[in-house]
Amino acid sequence: MQVILRDRLENLGEVGDVVDVRPGYARNYLIPKGLAYEATKANVRRIEAEKAAQTRREGETLNEARQRASAIEGVSLTFHARAGQEGKLFGSITSADIADKLAEQGVQIDRRTIELDEPIKSLGVTSVPVRLHPQVRPEIKVWVIAED
Repeated sequence: MQVILRDRLENLGEVGDVVDVRPGYARNYLIPKGLAYEATKANVRRIEAEKAAQTRREGETLNEARQRASAIEGVSLTFHARAGQEGKLFGSITSADIADKLAEQGVQIDRRTIELDEPIKSLGVTSVPVRLHPQVRPEIKVWVIAED
C-alpha cells in the first residue's frame, strides 16, 4: 500500500515522501496516528499545500527572530555584585538574572533561550549568546562590576 508521510520517520523517509508499506502497518499505525495519508491525488495536493504552509511559517519565524535579534544585538547589561580580593563573586549571575535585566530594558526574552553554560562567577565582561532561532544567535555583553 502506498502512503504519503506527514512526519519524518527514521526507517521510512522524509515528510511528503510516497512510500510502500504493508497494508496492516498503514491502516493500524501510520494513518490512525496521523503520520501518513493514503496516496491519492487529493492527498498529494493536500501534502503539497501543507509543505507550502510550513515553508511560509518557517520564513515568518526566521524574520521575526531576525527582528528580535536586531533589538537585542546592541544591548549591554551591567551588574553590580560583591566580590572577593581575586575578583570572584560572592554569588553568581544566572540566565534568569540576565532575562530580568533585559525585561527592565523592555526586551522580553525567555531565560531558557540564554545560552549560559554555567553562571558567571567572576568580574569582567562576558559575551552571552541568545538562541532565538537555529540560524539567529545574537550576543549580549554582560559587564560584572564590583560593588563599592
